[in-house]
Amino acid sequence: MTTRTAPLGQPDLAPTPGRPFGIYIHVPFCATRCGYCDFNTYTPSELGGANPEGWLEALRVELRLAAERVGALAVQTVFVGGGTPSLLGGDGLSAVLDAVRDNFVLATGAEVTTEANPESTSPELFAALRNAGYTRISLGMQSVAPHVLAVLNRTHSPGRAPAAVAEAKAAGFEHVNLDLIYGTPGESDDDLLRSVDAAVHAGVDHVSGYALVVEDGTALARRVRRGEIAAPDDDVLAHRYELLDAQLSAAGFAWYEVSNWSRPGGECLHNLGYWDGGEWWGAGPGAHGFLNATRWWNAKHPNAYAQTLAEGALPIADFEVLDAADRHTEDVMLRLRLRRGLALDDLAADERARVPEIVAEGLLDTAGERVVLTDRGRLLADGVVRALLA
Repeated sequence: MTTRTAPLGQPDLAPTPGRPFGIYIHVPFCATRCGYCDFNTYTPSELGGANPEGWLEALRVELRLAAERVGALAVQTVFVGGGTPSLLGGDGLSAVLDAVRDNFVLATGAEVTTEANPESTSPELFAALRNAGYTRISLGMQSVAPHVLAVLNRTHSPGRAPAAVAEAKAAGFEHVNLDLIYGTPGESDDDLLRSVDAAVHAGVDHVSGYALVVEDGTALARRVRRGEIAAPDDDVLAHRYELLDAQLSAAGFAWYEVSNWSRPGGECLHNLGYWDGGEWWGAGPGAHGFLNATRWWNAKHPNAYAQTLAEGALPIADFEVLDAADRHTEDVMLRLRLRRGLALDDLAADERARVPEIVAEGLLDTAGERVVLTDRGRLLADGVVRALLA
């Protein structure tokens, strides 16, 4: 169970010496809301006076308070997500990275990533980002099938994402990721295969593939509830995952996490930090951070976020302290998703005793002193975790 050890709003935020440290920055702005998205994002009509300039000033204050709390730590990775960070433009995203540098030390060779919507990018934007020190671009492609993009309420044209990849590479970015979503109602096997083919031929070194999830409260969920479109089918999702994996593998990509494939050296180090026990400060409205055994999350609305910082306080809405059992559960759940799997020594004795049965079911393999998911196990990863932990 999780317990509080400090008053609300005052968690003990102490980093663990020697652990990788990253910074996640949440940009809450979107031009329009995609029908499937339940992220903490706001369109202009929903902002109630909040704006990127006010958000950036508040972010600077949060990062200053963060450094005062934990020290000017060396930062191995920075990830600017959203929302649509590319709406800030080159100057805005450069200022975001400057705010990090003003308060922390970017480690030599640090990975610095920003997400971007293909429709709000340009050669000039990518050139500005590269000059500012960004090293990695993650673009939301989702699909090249127009009818799939329409169901998802994506505004970019089918060819815009590959064109944006070409612009990013021309600006000097070696590491570019494309996000795909599979299992959208109305999508066919061929739609997915054409999308994967487009991603591969765009020349990216990383592809993320996510099954469509119908989240409560979204426009997509309302359409499913009204019977306008069918809910994603689990068997179809499993089949599409296998198609995605096979096509990427044939093109020279290897899975390194259940939903992520890369060419050699293209892995996202920031996300590996999440899965492999790293720590990070989450800055921005609704952002989550994790240090030592403490997880916290910020006030969600940009106005509430900025107001708290204007009063000189961190904008923490709530927090939890994980006990040893919580930490073990999360370590198993996250690390098992990685291609390198889990060390047997990281499992408790009763958990190790369950391994042979799960291996016999074809869901786990043993490799030396480690257990790794099989191809079938990747489809049932959550179930494998439950079986191990019982």
